[in-house]
Amino acid sequence: MGATPVTVMLHDRLQELFQTVLNNDELELRDDMTAAQVPGWDSVAHINLMFAIEQTFGIQFPGNELAEFKNIGELKTYLQTHARS
Repeated sequence: MGATPVTVMLHDRLQELFQTVLNNDELELRDDMTAAQVPGWDSVAHINLMFAIEQTFGIQFPGNELAEFKNIGELKTYLQTHARS
């Protein structure tokens, strides 16, 4: 079963956001990637990513919920159900 246009669009938006915040145009996100596997994702980048995701997707993470996702796939699943286009 292939990805739907909505999930492809979400992935593309998220990848572009990560590339911008982490200043890495070569970054390719995979669903199984963890924060430790994403080059440049340190504590400062984490805060910047959280704010950028909130602004881009029209959500607000309660507390430090972003840190609780095991990988990019879990983040994408969350955004599919909570994001405001």
